[in-house]
Amino acid sequence: MENKNEFKPYIPAEKVTPELTVTSIVMGIILAVIFGAANAYLGLRVGMTVSASIPAAVISMGVIRVIMKKNSILESNVVQTVGSAGESLAAGAIFTLPALFLWAAEGVMEKPGILEITIIALIGGLLGVFFMVPLRNALIVKEHGILPYPEGQACAEVLLAGEEGGANATTVFAGMGIAAAFKFVIDGLKAVPSEVSLRFKGFAGEIGTQIYPAVMSVGYICGPKISSYMFAGGLVSWMALIPLIVLFGGESILYPGTKTIAEIYAESGASGIWGSYIRYIGAGALAAGGIISLVKSLPLIVSTFADAMKSLKGGVGSASAKRTEQDISMKIVLGAILVLTLLVWLVPAIPVSPVGAIIVVIFGFFFATVSSRMVGLVGSSNNPVSGMAIATLLIATLILKITGDTGAHGMQGAIAIGSIICIVAAISGDTSQDLKTGYLLGSTPKKQQIGEIIGVVAAAFAIGGVLYLLDAAWGFGSAELGAPQATLMKMIIEGVMNSNLPWGLVFVGVFLAIVIEILGIPVLPFAIGVYLPVQLNACIMVGGVIRLIFDKMKKEEKEKEEIITDGVLYCSGMIAGEGLVGILLAIFAVIGIDGVIDISGVLNLSAGVANVLSLVVFALMILCLLKFTIWRKRDKKA
Repeated sequence: MENKNEFKPYIPAEKVTPELTVTSIVMGIILAVIFGAANAYLGLRVGMTVSASIPAAVISMGVIRVIMKKNSILESNVVQTVGSAGESLAAGAIFTLPALFLWAAEGVMEKPGILEITIIALIGGLLGVFFMVPLRNALIVKEHGILPYPEGQACAEVLLAGEEGGANATTVFAGMGIAAAFKFVIDGLKAVPSEVSLRFKGFAGEIGTQIYPAVMSVGYICGPKISSYMFAGGLVSWMALIPLIVLFGGESILYPGTKTIAEIYAESGASGIWGSYIRYIGAGALAAGGIISLVKSLPLIVSTFADAMKSLKGGVGSASAKRTEQDISMKIVLGAILVLTLLVWLVPAIPVSPVGAIIVVIFGFFFATVSSRMVGLVGSSNNPVSGMAIATLLIATLILKITGDTGAHGMQGAIAIGSIICIVAAISGDTSQDLKTGYLLGSTPKKQQIGEIIGVVAAAFAIGGVLYLLDAAWGFGSAELGAPQATLMKMIIEGVMNSNLPWGLVFVGVFLAIVIEILGIPVLPFAIGVYLPVQLNACIMVGGVIRLIFDKMKKEEKEKEEIITDGVLYCSGMIAGEGLVGILLAIFAVIGIDGVIDISGVLNLSAGVANVLSLVVFALMILCLLKFTIWRKRDKKA
């Protein structure tokens, strides 16, 4: 184990270089809003988000080093710190807050106001940052050499490879531009169908793939294992459960459906059965997966919290400390937490008593501590944020029901409490990764913490508008925006409050998840696969297969690593590019010009020709990925 006194960061504590500058703040805010909006769109479509730290770092390096001709690695680090806060806040918000829109669409309550969403997001985001200030010394400094913080280290390595910043930034921007063009052709012009499906005579199963660049990119970034687990879940749903329901259901009317199984299948095919029944099975599997991941993590959670509390006795850096040990003053931190606790009590959108507000903040601190340490051990992608949110929602809903706060008011309160905890967990995990990057590079912690606050504020003010825009364009729970996590949270709260869930279907999902756990397969990616359309899972699988091919290449380790990293950067750019065009198309839909640019009627392609063209477009996407990875390296050698 390294002693903190022995560790020497890249930029020594005695050396002062630009960090929190106007350039880094403005660039960071722009990236926080861009990646926040793109990740919100992605998360509402596929139920998972990706880290924006590395692409934000690469873009900042490209601009600061290459365009502005400045050589300040710490300035680039602040840009990615501010920028990644937007992505994390969006992830926490979209897992919960769309439930309020879903209830509004059903006439259960009024639609939440943008101010209401902004305040909930702000409270959760700021608490996540302020809770991490006293934990920095405990988890980042004292545990250096024990807690690896994989994403934090990867981001530091990318920034240290600054001389390649221009080329790497080009890769991200190329991905953004190419994905934007594909997305506009597919969903804007509607020149080709967005998915290709294969149906079978005499068998109710269905298989196919979407052809979206961002969805394929998720598969590449997550890797072949996670992609295959999701695809397996989709196969179970669409090639086993749906055919069984159709085979045995026949002329039966099964709750929650209002028509016979045969009628639903005749009208809407496999997707009709999926919408009426499979989503509840998927919700049961997701809920069970979240709780299983939380239970498995309990020993680690308890020891983590105990260790962090012991380490806190060492205190945090004061203003008189070395530059690399300075944190935001504890007086400011405690004062801010007190004000935020009062806001939890006073904001009408969060109907809790003063005692309830204190409980929410205590829960928040507990989960912030757990999240910060867990991402240090296993990385952000394995952080059981949804499990924490499910546990919080169950407890909050039960407490509200016992105290007589039921109906729309109680459900609104439960989702607001769950949102705050979910955002706290997401932001504290992101903050700890960013502070690890800063620790390795020699950043001033206080300036990074201020950067996180700026990123949270910018993203909180943007997220309300993004949610309103997407809801107005397509509506949550639709084919375009399934909002799987938020739909799950909604089902859980309704199940506790009203006891009107189709529990038979939910328990099928629960026991399916238990079987998967017994087999030693990660439950959550499989459960997400069960819940989502198989076409989406298949597109993710394509990205996973490409990554598998890259992983198995017989090349020198350094060259292979460069190719894989180029792929991650290109795919990160594709996710951002598609997300931004998705937001643009939502604006077109709201103002009513989406029909004007739609050329599908003019082309009037037969189904067979249209499907072939879709597959051609998909092949072009894959070729573009190869162009900016393997073929680029080959061209350089030539």
